[in-house]
Amino acid sequence: QVQLVESGGGLVQPGGSLRLSCAVSGSDFSIYAMAWYRQAPGKQRELVAAITSGDNTNYADSVKGRFTIARDNVKNTMSLQMNSLKPEDTAVYYCNVEGVWPYYSGTNYDSSRSLDGVEYWGKGTLVTVSS
Repeated sequence: QVQLVESGGGLVQPGGSLRLSCAVSGSDFSIYAMAWYRQAPGKQRELVAAITSGDNTNYADSVKGRFTIARDNVKNTMSLQMNSLKPEDTAVYYCNVEGVWPYYSGTNYDSSRSLDGVEYWGKGTLVTVSS
């Protein structure tokens, strides 16, 4: 089983900064993408930022230049540095990972028996931007 635990949320004034962290536990699961999503009250969950195992990143237009996503593949952690926060950034932020449960026949990877495209979610951490 894979568990994701977010931390770092809280109350911050407009223009301030916060750093969110996500710790991923669970062995054998091979992660190839990690992402932060958020859901504001009354709105649909939306992608904030994503990062691949090769450190390719993607950001929502609304956070480009203000947020930075990073990952540590050794420690299985992910972070989101949020600067110049705005009231509209207020939301519950969720950590998401996507990967594969690999199946090996001896030392050979067997894609037909591996479980690909599996996603896991954290429970979320609340970020409130308000004066």
